[in-house]
Amino acid sequence: MPPKGKQGTKGQKQIVEENKKTLAFYQNIILTVNIIYFGVECIFFWDSFTALEIIMSCLAGLVYFGSFRFMKKMATPTWGEESTLLDGGIDLNLESGMAEHCKDIILMTVIVELLSLISNYFWLLWLLVPGRAFYLLWVNVLAPWFFEAPPEENEKKQRKLERKMRRH
Repeated sequence: MPPKGKQGTKGQKQIVEENKKTLAFYQNIILTVNIIYFGVECIFFWDSFTALEIIMSCLAGLVYFGSFRFMKKMATPTWGEESTLLDGGIDLNLESGMAEHCKDIILMTVIVELLSLISNYFWLLWLLVPGRAFYLLWVNVLAPWFFEAPPEENEKKQRKLERKMRRH
């Protein structure tokens, strides 16, 4: 059962500490998966380690680097005179936001990279990422823009509602 009342806010120092833990967690995930991937590829599949695997693992490395670097940049705190904390950076643990999307991209890449040890066809699952990006773009930007009623209709509906409310 969720707690009743307003959700408490986090202090800047708490945000900084949680961001450090979050970044360390994702850094450990990335390093562990890459060690497993390259260890298994080198030990068991060295003969079939082709250009496709090399290119895809390099692309995965670029995705890891870009996503992690973006998260690290968002979470960078601002320090003032005498090491006073001015701004703790963006909270990486918010449920909606760019950091959440970066974490999803990292986790999707981890899953795809590990599954690609079974079959190279699992690299195709990476196509879900641009599909999700297009879905979010459509739902949040394009669809409201395309299907929004013209402003004069909104004003007419508003005036009609106001007249109806005055009658009752």
